[in-house]
Amino acid sequence: MTGVSARLCEGVCAIAAADWDACAGAGNPFVSHGFLAALEQSGSVGGRSGWQPLPIVIDGPDGRPAGIVPAYAKSHSQGEYVFDHGWADAWQRAGGDYYPKLQIASPFSPVPGPRLLLRDPAVAPALIAALETVVDQNGLSSAHATFVTDEQVPAFEAAGWLIRQGTQFHWANDGYATFDDFLAALASRKRKAIRKERAAAVEGLTIRHLSGDAIRPEHWDAFWAFYQDTGRRKWGTPYLKRSFFPLLGAALGDRVLLILAERDGVPIAGALNLVGDDALYGRYWGSTEEVPFLHFELCYYQAIDAAIARGLARVEAGAQGEHKLARGYVPVPTWSAHYIPDPNFRRAVADFLTRECEGVAAEASYLAEMAPFKRG
Repeated sequence: MTGVSARLCEGVCAIAAADWDACAGAGNPFVSHGFLAALEQSGSVGGRSGWQPLPIVIDGPDGRPAGIVPAYAKSHSQGEYVFDHGWADAWQRAGGDYYPKLQIASPFSPVPGPRLLLRDPAVAPALIAALETVVDQNGLSSAHATFVTDEQVPAFEAAGWLIRQGTQFHWANDGYATFDDFLAALASRKRKAIRKERAAAVEGLTIRHLSGDAIRPEHWDAFWAFYQDTGRRKWGTPYLKRSFFPLLGAALGDRVLLILAERDGVPIAGALNLVGDDALYGRYWGSTEEVPFLHFELCYYQAIDAAIARGLARVEAGAQGEHKLARGYVPVPTWSAHYIPDPNFRRAVADFLTRECEGVAAEASYLAEMAPFKRG
């Protein structure tokens, strides 16, 4: 496109929710105005978090955004789940400043989704060019679009960005009407193991699914304790602030699904999910009591129950975790795209990605052979 100009905004909240969501669509809650604005309003991004919101907008002839990129200036590589620490170390050993870099993502969310939010698909190349311009004019080392949908990878590839492959484990709904229908598709030994796990996990407990107004302040209080426990063990300091959760609930309503395990009416564990048009997205989990298999029950099996009940096509249960394989979650590829203007650094990263891709593809093929489903 010719004669197109882009503008940088000081945060998602600087853009009207209706204009943002007209570009983002309703399918993926992690790129919705409600989710990203809650991160800003709670202070989970911005300030000294290392995530400075800088969304890039191209306006249409009607004066409203025709395309938006959820971009962030990053001063570190935490909360991304596509790891580039080795690239940063190499660049800085060579005398360069890897940070700040430009990150195109939904913060703290290893969830594939659109990274070019398009009311007008024709502006996609101009948005990518705008990202490159921001990097070049500000002397940044690089730009990184992480967890890009399959459909948008070709746009970045056509612009010359380097493509990186990863792996997640997703559950696919093959037209199941009940959880038992899903179990019937598994090999007998795996089916028995899951039934045994589920029985042990819920013994003496009550499982509750809460959405919308049914999630009350005391439920968020309980979940905050769970989230802090997990955050301390995984990251040292939890990424999200306390106020993020009720802000999220208020913004997304019934698209938030909180699954709680209670003992004698007191929550002891919980899993937070978001509901998309065709997927259930599992994100955060924690507990204050150690119960064997309860993590699998709340995060994987209850998520499958919820997806079947809603007629959703799949469950995406987050990053990593080969233990998901035995529970019916199979490996699927994920993608990221990387713009590196320095030709020598780009060449080195490209060589690394070629070798890495071969290993990732081989491992995914091996893991697929270990899926618990019946043969033939």
